[in-house]
Amino acid sequence: MKKIVFAFAILTGILSNAQDFQGIAVYESKTSTADFMKGMSQNRDLTPEMQKNIEARMQKAFEKTFILNFNRTSSIYKEEEKLEAPGQGGGRMMMSMMGGGGTHFKNVKEQNYTVDKEVFGKEFLIKDSLPKYDWKLEGESRMIGNYNCFKATAVVPIDESDFRNFRFRGNKDEDKNETKKDTTKTSTTNLMDQWEMPKEKIITAWYSPEIPINQGPENYWGLPGLILEVNDGKTTILCSKIVLNTKDKVDIKAPTKGKEVSQKEFDETVKKKMEEMREMWRSSGGNRGGRGGFGR
Repeated sequence: MKKIVFAFAILTGILSNAQDFQGIAVYESKTSTADFMKGMSQNRDLTPEMQKNIEARMQKAFEKTFILNFNRTSSIYKEEEKLEAPGQGGGRMMMSMMGGGGTHFKNVKEQNYTVDKEVFGKEFLIKDSLPKYDWKLEGESRMIGNYNCFKATAVVPIDESDFRNFRFRGNKDEDKNETKKDTTKTSTTNLMDQWEMPKEKIITAWYSPEIPINQGPENYWGLPGLILEVNDGKTTILCSKIVLNTKDKVDIKAPTKGKEVSQKEFDETVKKKMEEMREMWRSSGGNRGGRGGFGR
């Protein structure tokens, strides 16, 4: 504990005296595809081989590397740019639908954030206040790389615009009864009805006081140290590399491209679009879908 306090004091002094202090943290993000594959298994039009290929592509699409550039008050979090292999465009589109992509800027001093997102072919610029996490500091500790980290948990409301939060619930009893009455329906007719969005989830974070920066990946912040790992039960974001006092400085500023909306407005827009897709799926009998974009 003395080592942590000593390191904290040294780094706090460094950060307070160095106006141009910057650091870089590299994060590896992985999202479980189990729920998605449960949903896919209900589609009779997909052969086991097709499902296996879809699962492989989804796993690859959900394994991403992100870079967090930070200073004492602000940060930008962005996916590491990589050349896509032929045929991987679908994975890129899927990640866009799942809430990924774009630049995530947050200012912990002013407690606000800006995110640019492209969803269903339209660009949005989300500006809002940072969420207030009611962190519970636990007594557990563990090493992540060379840093001693401590556990914190929080219950947070679900971001309805992030498709990664969908859960597969399967057919309800009434769906089964309805299927018995109407034998002309296929198992794919109500496929989208078998998904639901929970109201809240539990976040587990591991932070290191040895790096006294009030920052973390995505929209996570508010702990007495850099957050090196976050897990929400479905997605794990783990820091794999940290560089402090970087020589090459990055211009840490908010993105400006896209239609400006609040987080609530963005969520409502995406939710409305999902309802439209659900109705299209129902009216087409689940056998075909429409791309349908947002109006420009």
